[in-house]
Amino acid sequence: MELNERLIRTDHPPHTKINIKNGVLFLRILRKFALFVVIFILSFHLPNFILDLNQREQTIKGIFEVLERQSMGLANVTKEELAEVIYEEAIRHNYDPKFILALIAIESEFQNWSVSQQGAKGLMQIMPYVAEPIAQELGIEWSGDRTLFNPNLNVRMGIYYLSQLILDFKDMRVALTAYNYGPTYVRGLIERKERIPRDYYYRFLTAYHTI
Repeated sequence: MELNERLIRTDHPPHTKINIKNGVLFLRILRKFALFVVIFILSFHLPNFILDLNQREQTIKGIFEVLERQSMGLANVTKEELAEVIYEEAIRHNYDPKFILALIAIESEFQNWSVSQQGAKGLMQIMPYVAEPIAQELGIEWSGDRTLFNPNLNVRMGIYYLSQLILDFKDMRVALTAYNYGPTYVRGLIERKERIPRDYYYRFLTAYHTI
């Protein structure tokens, strides 16, 4: 009976510590391998990221240079912020930044405080009754003229409005005409099968190619 009791082990097997060491070693190797994989992947993508970043900075600089030449009634720091907004809106809606600059040029001649005879306001000459629902859709706080004369918000709302017109009319030329003449007027022309004016579109093309 005493002999049998001696054969029963109550401590841990002697190989447990070895297994723990092997597990720790395996985790270290796994971490190193994972780090190698991450570095390997980044080595391919990092140059492109740096290139994109440099391209972004150069494009914004070019936009700012255009704005800097204009008597907009805005401080240079505001123009710098606006240049970034124009770039971001161009990327968001897949436009050439020159497209937005050309639209600002023919709508307000870059005059931030411009008000048309019909009551359209700001850089992109948006009517208040058009701007208010757009502001709500974009999550912009609506404060009337304060919102419309904020150049960053005005551009955001104007480009969004044009993008909606492009979706509605399925034609860039017609959408640009509707932006200037009003969508109701242009739809009436289409329904009556009358010729759509082209003067605004040609003015836009001229501005686009001369900016």
